[in-house]
Amino acid sequence: MRKCAFLTILVLLLIYGCGGGSKPKFTDEELARIPLAQKEGLPEASGGFVLAVGGETITSNEIITEPLLEHFRPVAQKNSFEQFKKQAGFELEQIVATRISNILLYQQAKRDAGAGVDFEDALEKATEAEVKKFIAGFEGDYARAEQALKKAGMDWRSFREYQKKMILSQDYIRRQLPEYRPITYSELVNCYNEMKEEFFAIPATITFRLIDIQIPKMELTDPNDSRLEQARKLANELMNRLKEGEDFGELAKRYSHDHRASFGGLWQPLQPASLAKPYDVLAAEAEKVQPGQAAEPIEAGEHIFIMKLEEKSRKNFQPLENVQKEVEAKIIFDRRMKAVDEFGDAIVQQAALAERNRFIDFCLGKIYRMCSQSQTP
Repeated sequence: MRKCAFLTILVLLLIYGCGGGSKPKFTDEELARIPLAQKEGLPEASGGFVLAVGGETITSNEIITEPLLEHFRPVAQKNSFEQFKKQAGFELEQIVATRISNILLYQQAKRDAGAGVDFEDALEKATEAEVKKFIAGFEGDYARAEQALKKAGMDWRSFREYQKKMILSQDYIRRQLPEYRPITYSELVNCYNEMKEEFFAIPATITFRLIDIQIPKMELTDPNDSRLEQARKLANELMNRLKEGEDFGELAKRYSHDHRASFGGLWQPLQPASLAKPYDVLAAEAEKVQPGQAAEPIEAGEHIFIMKLEEKSRKNFQPLENVQKEVEAKIIFDRRMKAVDEFGDAIVQQAALAERNRFIDFCLGKIYRMCSQSQTP
C-alpha cells in the first residue's frame, strides 16, 4: 500500500506527537518484554513497550498523545477491539513508519552534513529563524505560540530539536532527488486532461430577463375567472405585446412579481445548475432558444414565466497554453512526491524492525483500553 508522501508525514509527526519534555519511565513488566539487544541505551523512563530504531527508542507514550486519543476515541467506543484494529491499524502503522523514517533520515542527514563550528552555527541560525517564523504565525504572541506547542505535546526545547531534524532532513532529501528531466508535450497534455475538469473548467452560464407572474398575487378582476385563468390571460397578452415590439424590461418592471422586477427582470450570468425550484425549468428552456428570443410562457407550480434569453455560454475549459505553468508545476510536484515516497521507503527498509508489528499491536491495545475507559455513560 502506498506510503504517505514525506511532506504529509512531517505534518502527521507534528500533530501526533514529536515528544516533549522528559521521556516517561518504563515499568519492570514492560522492560521485561524488550529483547536484551534493545535494552542497551534505553532512557531511564517508563510507560510502554518500546521500539528500538537506529540506536534510538520510540515509546508507546510518545506515539499515544492526547490528540491521537481524541482522534481514535469515537472508533474505539463504537467497535470491538478486532474491529478497532482493522479500522485504526493502518493509520497507526503510518504514524509509526513516520517516526521510524524521520529517525533514520535525520541520522543519515547528520552523517552526510558532517560537523564543525560553521555547520553547527548555521544550523542554529536556521533553527532560530524557524522559531521566529512560528511565533510570527501567532502575530508575535509568544504565549499563544507556546500554548499551541503544548497541545502538540512539545515545549520550546523539543520544538527546536524538531526543527533541527527537519532542516537537516529536508536538505538531505533535496540533495538526493534526481534532476528533473524535461517535460514532454504528451506529459503536458495528459496531465492537463486529468486536471481540467477540477481546475480549469469554465461552467456554462445564462443571462436572461424574466417576467414572473405569481398566481397567488393576481388580483381578481373578473368573478368568472380564477387567478390561474387571469394569470394565463396576462401571460398571453404580454407575449403579444412583446411580439409587437414593446420593451421586455419595461413590461417586467410593471408586471413581474419577482425580486428582479425593478431591474427590468434582468438576472445576471449564473450557472444553470444553480437555479433552485421553480426557476430550474428556465435552464432547460434556455437550451431551446437563442439570445434575443423570448420563450413561450412556462407554467411551473404557482408561477408563469416569460423568459427572454440575453446570453448563454456552454461549459468550456481554459486552454492549455493559458494554464501551462500550473500543469508543469503539478507534473514537477508529482515527480517529487514519487521520488520522496521511494526514498522514504528505502530509508525505512534499512531498519531491522522485527518488533514493529508487536509494538503497533501493543499501542492499539493501549489506545483501545484508554478510550474505552473514558467512555461516558
